Parts: sequence; structure tokens; C-alpha cells
Amino acid sequence: MIGLKKSVAALAIAGSMLVGGVTGAVLYATTTIAASAATTAASPTPAAPATANGKFVSNETAAHEATESAAREAQENAGQVPTVP
Repeated sequence: MIGLKKSVAALAIAGSMLVGGVTGAVLYATTTIAASAATTAASPTPAAPATANGKFVSNETAAHEATESAAREAQENAGQVPTVP
């Protein structure tokens, strides 16, 4: 009788793990599909400001200039989109 109770308990545990795993997989797939649809539908935003003709325009405000590195300033002065902090 004790062996039967252990078997029933093991079966219940295995069944609950199976149901939990299937539920988790379904929820994960649903959120992944929703997130994928949300990211592909959004239009990309430019990383740096640009004029209508697509040329890079650097930020020359005093607050910005005080915090940027010499390498970044050199890239901005050359008309390049900065790649260094």
C-alpha cells in the first residue's frame, strides 16, 4: 500500500511538472511572438540628429561640449557620426 502511495505521489509530481512546462512554453512563445511583432513594426529612430539631406549635424551646445572627449569632438568636426563616448 505504501508503494502505491509513493507511485501516485510521483505520478502527481511528474504530471504537474509536465503541465507547468507546457504552460511555460506556451506563455514564452506568446510573449516572444508579440515582442517580435512589436519590434519589427516600429520604425527605427536615428541615433544622431541629421538634416533633411542626411548630413550629420553635431551638438554644439556648451553643456554638451563640456562633457565630450577630444576624440568625439574630432569625429564631429570631421562630419562623422561619433563612435566614441
